[in-house]
Amino acid sequence: MRIIATAGHVDHGKSTLIRTLTGINPDRWVEEQERGLTIDLGFAHLQLPNGQTVSFIDVPGHVRFISNMLAGVRGIHGCLLVVDAREGWKPQTEEHLRILHMVGVTQGLIALTKIDLCDSDDLELARLDIADHVSGTFLDNAPVIGISAPTGDGIPQLIHALEELAERCDESVDHGRPRLFIDRVFAAKGSGTVVTGTLTDGCLKVGDSILIAPLMLEARIRAIQTLGQAIDQAQPGHRVALNLAGVEHGQLARGDVVIQEGQWFCSPRVDASLSVLKSLKHVVSRRGAFTVHIGSDEIPARVRVLGPESIAPDEQGLIRIHLSRPIPLLPGDRYVLRESGRSETVGGGEILDINPKLPASRATPNRDIQRVINERGWVTSADLRLLTGVNIEPMFNNWVVSPQELDKTIAHIESVMATKDPNGVDLASFTEQHRAVISTLTTLSITDGRVRVAGVHDALLEHPIIERLAREACAPNPPTDISPPELRRLAKAGLLFEREGEWFHITALETAQQTARELLAVSAEGFTMSQFREALGVTRKHAVPLASELDARGMTRRRGDLRIAGPKL
Repeated sequence: MRIIATAGHVDHGKSTLIRTLTGINPDRWVEEQERGLTIDLGFAHLQLPNGQTVSFIDVPGHVRFISNMLAGVRGIHGCLLVVDAREGWKPQTEEHLRILHMVGVTQGLIALTKIDLCDSDDLELARLDIADHVSGTFLDNAPVIGISAPTGDGIPQLIHALEELAERCDESVDHGRPRLFIDRVFAAKGSGTVVTGTLTDGCLKVGDSILIAPLMLEARIRAIQTLGQAIDQAQPGHRVALNLAGVEHGQLARGDVVIQEGQWFCSPRVDASLSVLKSLKHVVSRRGAFTVHIGSDEIPARVRVLGPESIAPDEQGLIRIHLSRPIPLLPGDRYVLRESGRSETVGGGEILDINPKLPASRATPNRDIQRVINERGWVTSADLRLLTGVNIEPMFNNWVVSPQELDKTIAHIESVMATKDPNGVDLASFTEQHRAVISTLTTLSITDGRVRVAGVHDALLEHPIIERLAREACAPNPPTDISPPELRRLAKAGLLFEREGEWFHITALETAQQTARELLAVSAEGFTMSQFREALGVTRKHAVPLASELDARGMTRRRGDLRIAGPKL
């Protein structure tokens, strides 16, 4: 399914065109049908000849209903921009185009309506006018299809263009966590509460327990429909209606969000990029009352510019947004900023950080995951997924840590162990993060709940195996003249290490580490196992465990078939 939003100035024929294409009147309200004016969102769908299904969201064109228009363009795949051939390009045509760009739309086509009321010269002028206005935008070189709804002229060509548009549109990005911004709420006779929206992430199934943000109301999905058909499971990118049990329709409103427990972080404060419209007549600063449009929600907000005091028209900058209520967000979500007092669109951008840690005076937000880790020091992999949407392998138990914080942690542990009772330190006296690191340090051992500096009998330090393994370096022969317990004691003392059944002197690790540094100095993109083996001058039998030891100690990391620098290289 592809979701296409109509856009354009009031009375340019958007609803009439959708009705002609689908046979469905998107104007749902009596007032809309009596006045011939779309006030709220309308919905219709069309089965294309190639088998694709297009779901249309018909948005209002009048400036007074711009907030309703904004509620309809979340999660769409493309747009159908409608321009009256007689009236040409209008202010709301321009504003709708800018809004579509700000919410991340990259594909679309243009319908030139009411061509039956124009002569050929007027049509040519209209096409030239459109080409001038869309130049440099995502609709530059988009198809312009002349249409007459009453006569049907151009409809076959438009349907063919819609097929091509559906093929060009990208699939919905699926983060594996359901999120549906509600754009309609009503009570259906005999069914109870129904909400509709576009499912942009994850899957929802009949019987699922859900939460409805921001009040975190609990409900259960009784039934699901898409395009008027009952289904058991909704997929990302579907327009769906959810019949809910456990909640009254009067408790819900447009802008509420269907999620599942523990899968989203609800943000009251975010850092974001902001691109200010060229047409704005003033700079953007912290002054003024603002409204943030995200998904189908519109939220009163305060804004602080990060860095300079203001952002001028046609310029980009960074801002911190203080929302009047929390909302489940993810870096990469798009938003539109409007100034409430002047009732005008300021600009829009991308959410960069949904839980900023640094004060605004020091914040330099971006979507780099390492920045999120560095600003926190220690963070669980589960929390990191909530904050970034990305799964990161934990480094210590379920923790991820910045290189700087790891160095501080190890230094603290070493300091404690150097000054405490030689009989050891109670393991429980360390923090959870410290305990996770201690379990990986070969210089320490844990026995009976106490941490001790790993030591061995003096005579064992003179065992010939130590000298032999040091001499054989990165290509040692198996140690057959020493018992396994003695090998383990030497490993605890930090003299030897074992990986994948092969025993090495600790100096072999230093050689492998230096080799990795030299290879990465030549190619920062990483090195292959073959390159590592050749640089060491050993066989694969010894190169593989040495590379694995570098990975385990955080000196290198795997990326596909390559190894790249780790935090401790």
